[in-house]
Amino acid sequence: MRISRRHFLGTASVAVMTPAIIGRAMAATGGKALPIPDVLDLRGGGGPVALDAMAARSKIIEGRETVTVGYGQGFLGPVIRVNRGETARLNLGNRINEPVTVHWHGMHIDGNQDGGPHSPIANGEVMEAALDIDQPATTLWYHSHIHQRTATHVWFGLAGMLIVDDPDAAASELPSDYGKDDIPLVVQDRIFDNSGQMLYAPQGPTRMMGYRGSEILVNGAIRPQATVPPAMVRLRVLNGSNARIFHFGFEDGRQFYQVASDGGLLPTPMPMNTLTLAPAERAEIVVDFSDGAAARLLSAPDNNTMMGSMGGGMMGMMRGAVPEPVGDGGVFEVMTFAVDQTRSGGVTALSKTLAGAPVPAFGEPVRRRQFSLDMMPRGMGMRGMMGGGHGMAINGASMDMGVINEKMRLGEAEIWQVSTREMAHPFHVHGCSFQVLSLNGQKVDFGRMGMKDVVLVNGTAELLVQVDRKADADHPFMYHCHILEHEDLGMMGQFTVA
Repeated sequence: MRISRRHFLGTASVAVMTPAIIGRAMAATGGKALPIPDVLDLRGGGGPVALDAMAARSKIIEGRETVTVGYGQGFLGPVIRVNRGETARLNLGNRINEPVTVHWHGMHIDGNQDGGPHSPIANGEVMEAALDIDQPATTLWYHSHIHQRTATHVWFGLAGMLIVDDPDAAASELPSDYGKDDIPLVVQDRIFDNSGQMLYAPQGPTRMMGYRGSEILVNGAIRPQATVPPAMVRLRVLNGSNARIFHFGFEDGRQFYQVASDGGLLPTPMPMNTLTLAPAERAEIVVDFSDGAAARLLSAPDNNTMMGSMGGGMMGMMRGAVPEPVGDGGVFEVMTFAVDQTRSGGVTALSKTLAGAPVPAFGEPVRRRQFSLDMMPRGMGMRGMMGGGHGMAINGASMDMGVINEKMRLGEAEIWQVSTREMAHPFHVHGCSFQVLSLNGQKVDFGRMGMKDVVLVNGTAELLVQVDRKADADHPFMYHCHILEHEDLGMMGQFTVA
């Protein structure tokens, strides 16, 4: 059933359809070569460099063209590289028919540089951006952040990866040959109709739980194959999905090492067999392919719903679209890796410690704040929410662009206690990286988690937060759930720093 037709993609148009809530809208063929994003290199100064939001027809489904949007290209954006200690300059343009922003997710910059919902770029306009880079080397990302339209914009492609390099830091001795043994992976889920168009129409349970897709894309390709050398390979993994939580692991059970999280390198490589990433979280992992064996990266299903313990049809409705399983328990394929023995890799072993890893430098906390992530505030029952009400909230208040919810003092450390009831939520704070002190009363080992800007909260979390960048009432920072449908429905607040 067709419910609307929008023309926010310039001369192109998108038919927003009602997808099947359970199952797959279209079975697509995977296995193409993994696309390696172009690099927009802003290191060394100069500029400004143009980066426009634009519409295109992209070849994602074999034999079809899909209407998409992207930054500087048809779908997603280039990998932007910047240097610590420099100012990165861009001219941000907009060639689609509604306002967009460019939010620099995870970057430590002032509120007027942050690209949040108070910095819209109208159709035909150009905004000058000057980003003062001062944080440890890390993997970040950027995406549109228009109030009540963020989920739609990211779904259709307004997002990309950003890498901060620190030329003055000691060498970490990690793989660093971009596209060869240092590979960006933007992992997302999408739904396509039989004509190859992306479907986005959250309603009922999929509005309440967050919108999930049946097809897995990596760098814009469906379940692709990467060719790697027989050596250590660094994978920079971004969960760029609207709502899906991934539980990554290799089909053969091979061990890998996490070497970085949202805010930069970990002190030491952490061995693991599975990695959970909620929406907007990043992790850098190193995988040893020296045995020459092909490998398939899988994920367990995302059962994060208000009725996670229920089975049958109700559980399926809450989960939304489900990728085709390839193993027991609903495990599905993300991508595959083939080893080319003719290629050489620069790293064959990892150091026991990682040079350049950030060390927490917080002051003594001077206050405590509490944040309750509310899916059904007082007066708004499930029927109202599933019917389309804008009723999600934090501390009982839905996002209001004209209201400053919290005021922080520059450089003062605070403890933020974040709580959830109905389901788990990835909680994000703009303008800083924080330390997770505890989850559900259990102390968190900093060495395993590192510095974060998103944390998946399923119960309670204690965060040590200190913001060293200013934000005034005209350009405040945000804190919000990064299930984008929840953010758009009001699970977001604003804070200033002075």
